[in-house]
Amino acid sequence: MRTLILYFVFQSAFMTQQQQSLETLQDIKRMMERSSRFISLSGLSGISAGICALIGAWWAHDYVFGFKDFRMYNVSSSYESVTSISLFDNKLFYIAATTFVTALLSAFFFTWIKSKKQGIPIWGKSAFRVIINVSVPLLVGAIFLWRLIDFGTFGLVAPGCLLFYGLALINASKYTFDELRYLGYSEVLTGIISLWFVGYGLYFWAFGFGILHIIYGAYMWLKYDREK
Repeated sequence: MRTLILYFVFQSAFMTQQQQSLETLQDIKRMMERSSRFISLSGLSGISAGICALIGAWWAHDYVFGFKDFRMYNVSSSYESVTSISLFDNKLFYIAATTFVTALLSAFFFTWIKSKKQGIPIWGKSAFRVIINVSVPLLVGAIFLWRLIDFGTFGLVAPGCLLFYGLALINASKYTFDELRYLGYSEVLTGIISLWFVGYGLYFWAFGFGILHIIYGAYMWLKYDREK
């Protein structure tokens, strides 16, 4: 009987020590993730960016499909060809710029709030790596799309935006949440499909930048941000 009691005491002590070791390993893993990955991305950032994209698509719809005049300063029934030089004279450019800036600021705001709650500086090595890995594909894509506009190939602008943006997310995902990679794959797939539906680029653009962002943001909020 005494031997049996000693066995149970030893077994309990061993299990407690093993549990403490596992908790210590988990703490070390979390610390390593904080130092090597940018984990302050908020799910609300994705949701807000998606909402901004949907509003921008709704705003641009009548201009894209000809219900309103494409030009800002030249109202006429016959449209001039739009190049990268005259691009600054039409409303679509300003709609796109406003949508982009608004989405970027809202995403930054919610990310800043999350980083403040976590006690993690929003600017650091991991954040810098994310920015660099996102910026390179986006910069290359911007130059490529600029030349497409110069040649009047407007039908490929929306697919190009989705493709390069998706590649940027995939490229940056190794320095933040893994889920970002799957959003990138979804954006690339949406861009590829839209290549065969050129006249409906705005709808694919709204789906990729709007709906997919909202779905991704809601999932991230439920998994990481919601207080349990």
